[in-house]
Amino acid sequence: MKMVIFETEPWEKKAFEKIENEHPMEFIEGPLTADNAEQYADAGIISTFIYSELTERVLKQFDDLKLIATRSTGYDHIDVAYCQDHRVAIANVPTYGDTTVAEHVFGLLLTISHRLTEAIDRTRRGDFSLQGLRGFDLRGKVLGVVGTGSIGRCVIRIAGGFGMEVLAFDVHPDEEAAGRMGFEYVEMDRLLSDSDVITLHVPATKATRHLLSHDEFKKMKEGVVLINTSRGEVVDVHALMHALADGRIRAVGLDVLPEEPAIREEAELLRTVFHKRHDLETLLADHLLLRLRNVYITPHSAFNTCEAVERILKTTAENIAAFLRGEPQNLVASAD
Repeated sequence: MKMVIFETEPWEKKAFEKIENEHPMEFIEGPLTADNAEQYADAGIISTFIYSELTERVLKQFDDLKLIATRSTGYDHIDVAYCQDHRVAIANVPTYGDTTVAEHVFGLLLTISHRLTEAIDRTRRGDFSLQGLRGFDLRGKVLGVVGTGSIGRCVIRIAGGFGMEVLAFDVHPDEEAAGRMGFEYVEMDRLLSDSDVITLHVPATKATRHLLSHDEFKKMKEGVVLINTSRGEVVDVHALMHALADGRIRAVGLDVLPEEPAIREEAELLRTVFHKRHDLETLLADHLLLRLRNVYITPHSAFNTCEAVERILKTTAENIAAFLRGEPQNLVASAD
């Protein structure tokens, strides 16, 4: 069975050596798109990261696709309904960056609380003044954690080391974990009103789209800090812009944006705009956020450590090998 691995760097090929010895495998540096899908229409298995297009328009170009092995935990970038209708299995990487993403949360938070970007930029210019660099302690602050899955719990453990009080919200609360780890589950409204810092750890679904919008921002404590390392769509960026403008939010740390793929691929911008695949107003808001001095944005790099990437590749190769053996694992959508 032919396999095509998209969005790869040369060094990543080693993870698939055992499979490649038995099955034809092609490695593509760029993403899968509607424009190049026809070239790989004979592939039975494809593997992508999150920047490939896995819509019906793309997937229907494959003649006999059996498995999509996404190198991510989230799979909202895949047309799951199409896959189920056409008996295409989807395998993901359930866990790989729990501690990695949680550490990034505190990297963003410490950047904000200690004004690190401004301080570093200033000293590089030979300016050692402290004017405007006063920050704030994390100890004693209330951290609101929205979503207490594996990443959320790692965040809670780290918060304990900083001496923060933790409030949490989850649609499926685990009171045993709360008692053991020393945090409290509360309703969303209380989390919003009582938290000094709010961090988001939920998947992108219809239910979580714009989980934070105008009404939610109005309920937040004045001067709150928001961190989002989950998915861009979880936050309504238009509402976020208003909350920043009126001073409700002190600062924001973002590793994700709603229209991130379009911003990442500036060369494709005019084409994607023409085909109306992106919300132009949201795209503009994203660009404005990039330029605000109290908004700190990283390029969806929270997962990107040597250890986490190795775990992603190892699990993806195991997912493909298991599928070829007829013993599929880590399926989020079955071909049955």
